[in-house]
Amino acid sequence: MSTENEGTAVPPAPSAPPPPADAPAASAPQGAHPGSAPAAADLYGPPAAQAHHDAGAGESSSAPDPSWPPPPPPSTPAYGGDGGAGHGAAGHGGGGWGAGWGTTHQQPAPKNGRGRGGLVAAVLVAALVAGGLGGGLGYTLARENDSGGSTTVSSSTSGGNVKRDPGTVAAVAAAALPSTVTIEAASSSGEGGTGTGFVFDKQGHIVTNNHVVADAVDGGNLSATFPNGKKYEAEVVGNAQGYDVAVIKLKNAPSDLKPLTLGNSDDVAVGDSTIAIGAPFGLSNTVTTGIISAKNRPVASSDGTGSKASYMSALQTDASINPGNSGGPLLDAQGNVIGINSAIQSTSNGGFGTGQAGSIGLGFAIPINQAKYVAQELIRTGKPVYAKIGASVSLEDTTNGAKITEQGVGGTEPVDPGGPADKAGLKPGDVITKLDDRVIDSGPTLIGEIWTHKPGDEVTITYERGGKEHTTELTLGSRVGDS
Repeated sequence: MSTENEGTAVPPAPSAPPPPADAPAASAPQGAHPGSAPAAADLYGPPAAQAHHDAGAGESSSAPDPSWPPPPPPSTPAYGGDGGAGHGAAGHGGGGWGAGWGTTHQQPAPKNGRGRGGLVAAVLVAALVAGGLGGGLGYTLARENDSGGSTTVSSSTSGGNVKRDPGTVAAVAAAALPSTVTIEAASSSGEGGTGTGFVFDKQGHIVTNNHVVADAVDGGNLSATFPNGKKYEAEVVGNAQGYDVAVIKLKNAPSDLKPLTLGNSDDVAVGDSTIAIGAPFGLSNTVTTGIISAKNRPVASSDGTGSKASYMSALQTDASINPGNSGGPLLDAQGNVIGINSAIQSTSNGGFGTGQAGSIGLGFAIPINQAKYVAQELIRTGKPVYAKIGASVSLEDTTNGAKITEQGVGGTEPVDPGGPADKAGLKPGDVITKLDDRVIDSGPTLIGEIWTHKPGDEVTITYERGGKEHTTELTLGSRVGDS
């Protein structure tokens, strides 16, 4: 599965307002008639199928170097750039895998001198019409009330006094929103966009996607704004391009931060309710709902240059996720974080006249169990730690498994001498078909599954050699850093 990550400008208001609602019509004369993946499993298409880069450049299917960075899968979509071309959804046969993160800062000018001003004027006119109508109705009802004919019933409490039961979407959103932030990231040249993050601890650490803050990693500007309007400057503590996870820290963080409760993504079941919080198309503090549609979806995404790729075994949800949602929390019905919203599959044509792709109900989140481990390592050392098998595998789109290549990148050995795969007896040409109980249909799927584990974990590898199936036990090694 391929993904991408963000960015179109915040759309302008419609150039013309919607027509006001019709006033109640007088009763019609009697007898008158009223008017009238794709599986990636669908991510990869056939298993491991990838979408195209925004730039349209295909990727070589030669074996990746076992060390970072592994080359992205063929035609993996890019996160996108900024300034209109950036972080938008890439195409996949007319659609695109897009991670929704940033919208560019500059708002397009209204067309034909209309835009938002025209909308406001129209709303005022509609309000005046409604007000006049309401006055007439009020007078009529008052007269009927005087004669004892009114049937109007008023609530004893106002909307602000209504209590939402625990577990309702409204209650979960009310509790979680104060612990989410809208992130603005810009490079030293001013290019950047917006994304989302959430409070990880009381020390001011915020977890988000790597592609949300990538522009600000080397000398850029970074800020986080809470729903109450308070804005804080921030800095990148660490970022993991391969996992697409990053941690930032607020400068002069407030003392009353309330971290979101982390759930257990391994216990999530298909059909469980989900709640996503983010800033789609720059609309901060937006809440959407859905369910877990699938688990363990192999998703691959690229930075658009073809130099690096990110891989995950994702939670799939139909909660609406759009550009700007990246890095935001995916919550369960109790308000626990079960994932980080990171990618979508969408059609190629965006809304609002921007060309930005949007949600069609196929969103993908990094499981929180994996993201928690990555975030803790970034806070502790500033660098990510990856599990590895110590072998180069082909990234070709197949349904047969992950084949260990005959030669590594740059003439290196395809199987690291003395590494985990070597000790387990794996050889070039072997085709890995399962890791524990997970079916492996391609190289990207294998990488995503390996990265759900920690270095030192013992796994069972099922592979084919010479037409015969074999199994072996393997202890995962480790690699520090993205380079």
